[in-house]
Amino acid sequence: MAVKKRLSPEESRAAALDAARQILIESGPQAVTLKAVAARIDRTHANLLHHFGSAAGLHQALIESMAEFVTTTIRETVFRQRANEQNPREVVDLAFDAFDTGGAGALASWMILSGNEDALTPILQAIHDLVEELREEHSEDEAPIEDETLHLVLMALGDALFGAPLARALGLPRTRAREIAYESMINSGIGKRG
Repeated sequence: MAVKKRLSPEESRAAALDAARQILIESGPQAVTLKAVAARIDRTHANLLHHFGSAAGLHQALIESMAEFVTTTIRETVFRQRANEQNPREVVDLAFDAFDTGGAGALASWMILSGNEDALTPILQAIHDLVEELREEHSEDEAPIEDETLHLVLMALGDALFGAPLARALGLPRTRAREIAYESMINSGIGKRG
């Protein structure tokens, strides 16, 4: 019988969050249970209870982790683009991917519909902090950064939840919402600095 590798509390928590994210992407938010995550990382249900307290605690930690990852990735991309030539499409794709294939849209919606009204707090706080950080170098010739952020996040979230069937119903390509978001960013002044 193989002996389980002993993990530090930080490693165990990180492994559980990684497994939870994989389950979320593969099977949807309803499949992210303590039992499923424990089985995925070969740990006990009690071990995960110790780290997260409950399934709701696991979900909250997952959404916090995802919010941090998404905003860090977008922050790094924006700063890299400001140092070089801007490519707003990359920011649009990051936002849309985070909410769609990254699972953030499904998880946030599911938590809210399950009665967890505070579910969006980590995402909203991370977005707020990112906007405050990016405001410093935002050109006055561009649309206000709050407007740009609101537009992009709402489009990405809506697309993640309803974009595929709506595009099909309207006879549009699946990527049309991304194209509209990109065109909006170009028209608001992003990518025109140089």
